[in-house]
Amino acid sequence: MKDWLYRTFLLNRLRKALSAAGAVALLLLGHLFVPDALDRFHRCADGVREIDAECIGVNGSGYDFGTPGIGKVADAVAAENRRIASVPHVTVAMMLPLQPASRAGQDQLRSDLQGAYLGQRRANQTGELPKLRLVLANPGSGYRHQEEVVDRLAEMARSPRHRLRAVTGFNLSLSETEAAIDRLTNDLGIPVLASRVSADDLANDETGPRRFDGLARVIPTNGRQADALAAFHGDLPDRRTVLVTDTRPNDIYVASLADAFRRDEPGRPGPKDQEFESPSLDEAGSTGNDFSLIGHNICQSEAEVVYFAGRPVHLRLFALKLAEVPCGDRHYTVVSGSGAATLARYMDEGDWRTLRGDDADEPLVTVRYAAPGHPDAWDAELRAWRAAQQEGPSAEQPPAHLTQPQEELQRLEELLAREEPRMGDGDLQDSRTMLVYDGVRTIARAVFLAHSGPGTDGPVPPAERVAAQWKRLESQHRVYGTSGWICLTNAGNPYNKPVAVVELAPGDQELAFVGLAWPESRPQPPECVVPSHTG
Repeated sequence: MKDWLYRTFLLNRLRKALSAAGAVALLLLGHLFVPDALDRFHRCADGVREIDAECIGVNGSGYDFGTPGIGKVADAVAAENRRIASVPHVTVAMMLPLQPASRAGQDQLRSDLQGAYLGQRRANQTGELPKLRLVLANPGSGYRHQEEVVDRLAEMARSPRHRLRAVTGFNLSLSETEAAIDRLTNDLGIPVLASRVSADDLANDETGPRRFDGLARVIPTNGRQADALAAFHGDLPDRRTVLVTDTRPNDIYVASLADAFRRDEPGRPGPKDQEFESPSLDEAGSTGNDFSLIGHNICQSEAEVVYFAGRPVHLRLFALKLAEVPCGDRHYTVVSGSGAATLARYMDEGDWRTLRGDDADEPLVTVRYAAPGHPDAWDAELRAWRAAQQEGPSAEQPPAHLTQPQEELQRLEELLAREEPRMGDGDLQDSRTMLVYDGVRTIARAVFLAHSGPGTDGPVPPAERVAAQWKRLESQHRVYGTSGWICLTNAGNPYNKPVAVVELAPGDQELAFVGLAWPESRPQPPECVVPSHTG
């Protein structure tokens, strides 16, 4: 009996020892393998991980960030990156939200990325070095995870393998965008080329201290766009105009646009500002009710021109509500900024019909805005120039500020036709592809000048050398953009860059080019020599 009890005791001790050893082994295995497994579970792709149900990070190997509409252009970028991998190159990051929820947002994103890819191809087809490698950087909806992405870009700037030398993109003027640009330029010394953000707060002042050391732009600010629109339309009596503005916090595009539209106008005062607050960038919320009430108030005033400071989703709804207000034989023109360039993507057949109304000669509401560019601009302006020559003294050649952008636009159209089978169908109407293309070409020009200038060492220039070239991009080194000459001031702003005045034409259901407008009320000077005093 004692032997049996002793053997049982020994077996129990052995069982416990084995169980403890097994537990320790499992813990060790878990310590070694579980984090890696969890990391793989949360990883969307190389350099990209899931945060708050979004794929946040940087990738240049063809990942579509869960947005199928950009799959072909992401693959095209990856193929070009592989093609130039064995020659001296630098990396350029395209930073903007890459997972838009709406179909219109996805179409806009595809246009942006196609512009970046076509700019990369155009730069890499020349004999110049270094070549451009392009990566896509997703900071999340509303740039809410920009800190994590900027961390990664900082690592890439230090890495001898990646050699990040510029960041571009930035399609939304938000406080989070401002924070990202501030840190990239001022803290990390990484050059930034802002291609689409137009808020005045995201530009360096021409006379004061530089807010962003290393920032350049290819789009005029809202203030400069407003100057161009004012020059184009002439002074309107104050009583004939009214401002409708969104007051949602942290949207510096809207705030900047409202400030730009609040300019002194002649005559007795018109109606007060009509304010509303939207729930977000792309949600209507209850703004439709606000717009109906605002529309009735405007009807009781003498205002015929409405300045609208808001996002495209809300601009569309406002124009429709205004058209629905019974106001006799009144016809309105709604004027907005460059953010409205994608408005047509939100319109359907019923919307066009509402804006047209029953008047066959004039629509109830016409929406007009300052677009960064338009594919019809240069042909139309050259036709007008030639017509003027027939009535006055003839000139030998048309002005270069018209012909050189026209030639570059033709190159882009040819490149687009060749690349569409690879990257997907493109569309230049909303100017997004044109402007991002111009931005990447501007970076390429700065990188080449930084490499070829005196005192350079090796084929890849340092980031500070690239940023130093922004102020050289004028006169002899101006960039022939498809949206116009890009001649940068010492503050990195495009000098007297034209805007294309475009309107929604409800009768034709298209974006109609109206004319070019210049912030300085006249074209850029010959050879685009930037004057010592700029507006």
